[in-house]
Amino acid sequence: MLDVFLAFAQIGLTSFGGGLSGRMMRDFVHERRWLDEDEFLNGLALSQALPGVNVKNLAIWIGYRMCGWRGAVAGFIGIIVPPAVLIVLLGVAFSTLTRFTLTHVALAGAAAAAIGLSMAMALTAVRRLPRRIVPFAVMALTFVAVAVLHWPLVWTVLIGGTVSVALEYRRAGDASPRGERR
Repeated sequence: MLDVFLAFAQIGLTSFGGGLSGRMMRDFVHERRWLDEDEFLNGLALSQALPGVNVKNLAIWIGYRMCGWRGAVAGFIGIIVPPAVLIVLLGVAFSTLTRFTLTHVALAGAAAAAIGLSMAMALTAVRRLPRRIVPFAVMALTFVAVAVLHWPLVWTVLIGGTVSVALEYRRAGDASPRGERR
């Protein structure tokens, strides 16, 4: 449990924004080998589907997978408490540093790094998608709905998620032996 807490505290203190899930994948799949890539991506998908902050949900899920409910608590506390303390301290410091140009340059660079990590995570997830037209069509339609048409995310997720689950359920039922529904 201490390892789970320390791992999440380190990630929480050294990463931010969309880059957190990419950092978690690198740490828990590639370096520590606590999970394989499929397990991680399934946990990430579940974390994104649940209400609340995705990274917090993922920390709870990974902690639970590693050490049961105590690991879930350790993951939650590790990803939330140390960064929260640091944020308060940085807020105090930042309020005095905003008059310097270098502060704004550093934040822009950090934002670019977070965007890059998010893109890397998205590419990894897309590589794992089944090579069928429906998942790619749903992904493309979701992108168009949110990024181009600026539809509300709640409705896009509710409608797109419902359609995706229904189509996958139907496909899985058709693929079962003798065409029986599962």
